[in-house]
Amino acid sequence: MDKRFKKQFFLSKRSQILVIVVLMLLISARGFCQNLSPQMRLDSLLALNQKNLRTDSTKVKILLQLSRQYSNMDNADKVEEYTDQAVDLAHKIDQKKFSAIAYYRRGLFYHNHNNHQKAEENYLMAINEYASINNLNRIGSTYLDLGNLYASIPDYAKALEVNQKALAIFEKANNEADMARCYTNISDIYQDLGQQSQALVYLKLALKLLKKKNENSREVAVVYHMIGRNYLEANAAELAKMSVKPNQKLKLALDHFNKSLKVAETLEDNGIVASNMRSIGNVYNELGSKEYALNAYLKSVDLSKKEDDKGAYAASLYALGNFYRQEGDFGNATVLLNNSLKVAQEDNVLDLEKNSALALSDVYEKERDYNKSLIFYKQYINVRDRIFNEDKEKEITRRQMQLDFGVKERDFLLHQKITDGELQRQVLLAQKQQQELILKKQQLALSDKERSLQRLTFLKKQADLEIEREIQASKFERAKMQARYETSLRDKQISKQEQQIKFDWKIKIFLSVAITLILLAALVIFFNQRKTNRLNKIINHQKRELEQLSRVKDRIFSVVSHDMRVPINSLISFIQLLEAGNIEQEKLSRYAASLKHNLAYTSTMMENLLNWAASQMQGFNPYLEQIDVSALLQETQQALQSAADQKGVEILNYMPAGIQGKTDSNMLSLVLRNLVSNAIKFTPQGGSISIFSGELNNHLQIKIVDTGVGLTPKQINHFNKMGHLGAGVTTLGTNKEKGTGLGLLLCRTFVGLMDGKITVESNTPQGSVFTIELNKEV
Repeated sequence: MDKRFKKQFFLSKRSQILVIVVLMLLISARGFCQNLSPQMRLDSLLALNQKNLRTDSTKVKILLQLSRQYSNMDNADKVEEYTDQAVDLAHKIDQKKFSAIAYYRRGLFYHNHNNHQKAEENYLMAINEYASINNLNRIGSTYLDLGNLYASIPDYAKALEVNQKALAIFEKANNEADMARCYTNISDIYQDLGQQSQALVYLKLALKLLKKKNENSREVAVVYHMIGRNYLEANAAELAKMSVKPNQKLKLALDHFNKSLKVAETLEDNGIVASNMRSIGNVYNELGSKEYALNAYLKSVDLSKKEDDKGAYAASLYALGNFYRQEGDFGNATVLLNNSLKVAQEDNVLDLEKNSALALSDVYEKERDYNKSLIFYKQYINVRDRIFNEDKEKEITRRQMQLDFGVKERDFLLHQKITDGELQRQVLLAQKQQQELILKKQQLALSDKERSLQRLTFLKKQADLEIEREIQASKFERAKMQARYETSLRDKQISKQEQQIKFDWKIKIFLSVAITLILLAALVIFFNQRKTNRLNKIINHQKRELEQLSRVKDRIFSVVSHDMRVPINSLISFIQLLEAGNIEQEKLSRYAASLKHNLAYTSTMMENLLNWAASQMQGFNPYLEQIDVSALLQETQQALQSAADQKGVEILNYMPAGIQGKTDSNMLSLVLRNLVSNAIKFTPQGGSISIFSGELNNHLQIKIVDTGVGLTPKQINHFNKMGHLGAGVTTLGTNKEKGTGLGLLLCRTFVGLMDGKITVESNTPQGSVFTIELNKEV
């Protein structure tokens, strides 16, 4: 609390309470508002701004907070309004550090929104404000941001100029850390200009300063990586300027990437480790060491996936996918490049989006899928045009700002010569001043005589001053008495003020406790409401499941009441004919075959019905173990082969021998039997049933593909719908075979009990594809 605020604090009781409230609101704005939504934080700051009617530094801070909040909400008009208010008030109370902060933040806002002219204008005004209070470090830092702005246009000459200005400031302040930042920024400029030899000079200067401070810092790792990239990207002419032979550049690049990697691993900085592994993969790829390159790319993808840098993750995916493309592994290349394209689109990384689309077009062209190749090539053209348009906009901006690289670089070199001349002039001026000082000393020696003559006059004045001092002493005694009296009065006033402070402190504690209780009550209400909503969702979900189970039960009763009657009546009629004994052998055989068919259907229906009922009553507890799935499938095929032969349907088993999976053998056998049986039922004469297996993400996939009548889109969506428990509608097969409608329901239930998943899709041009996905290992 500064002195001015102390004076105002004792004005009146009413003003004191107002100040306490303002202080509490400021604390709340900095503490509690971090957990509020942006709109709630904004409303809190607006209310605080309206309550604070003073023209002091607290008011400026509130205005700066409002400007920052609107900046986070991308509201440029409000950023302008509250920044102007903060600047005006800062000038009014002569606090230019706040006006400098306001200009700097507004420049940063426009910088992030690519409004280069306004960003430049505000950065320069911030520099002027910092210069007025002689804050060199902030001037240098703002020059660095301004250099980044110019480099993004790009205007390398202007970027070089302001970075050199920042460097001169940091050298004057002996700020070696920021000097290193300047060197790396300047090296980036020369790197972008293709002048790797000049960039290397500045990188070595930066590395020397950084290693002097700490050899195992993150900055050292970054500079090592930049040097490695510098060698890797240098052409023959630049390598000659570095005195490096072309056949040495890959080794030098690899050495520096490994140095960067060593420091990054010591710091456990996964981001830099991933970037180095990607670069090391590029070097090994150029050297022809494919195995080392692949391992480096894989590690880069794994590490960058754990970080929050989507651009780096996309770059690692692209590098690995492009490697597979070059090696002819188009399956892996397609997956990785598609993922790279998706991440690049989400993060708006245009260069990676362009490269991924072009690589995918090349992959599909080599696979002779020309339609997809054309699609991705069109996407590549669109992204390339977007990049070109952005470059044109930057060129227009650069021309509007009237900057020219050649002129600025010559101006800079001329300025350096002028600076050297100024230094020589300062040396001559210092020598002249030294000669003048010698002359003055001689003049002082000559004037000693005059001083001795003046001593008498001085002694006389000394006596007069002694008399005056005695008079002043008597006056001082009277002043001391007056001061004691005033002190006693002041002590009484202080005592009253201390009592008032205690009273105000009690009010502050009361208000703090009240606010805390209100917040706690709000939290309790919020959590109770959330718990109620969660319970309501559970109840509604259980209600829907019960309704679905009820519909299944009704369907089962309907099936049992209808389909059990026919075979039983047939059996009774057959027994009556046998009792009469006058049935011919031909009719007896025909009736027996019909009865056998009906009883076989009834047996299948009862088996499915009992299995489903047991599963719903939790009578089935799957015993999951590692079994030979291919052997189980062969048993199922042998059991159903006769039915398929009778209908002229061919069963083709493409599953390799020895395929293992984590499953319950009885349950899986029932599922496979139902699916293959259904395929036979709905496949016409001369059709085929194919069975495939595969592995995806450590899961075993079994596909049963038929060329039958297939399912309608409505039936497919019904079956694939999450949580569906309804029984299907039974339909006749291609040879009028009957069904129960329970087989697919039983398959879905048992696969779910085995921690698996079953889906169905249409087979082109006709038929169905059922896919079972099970865990690969126990």
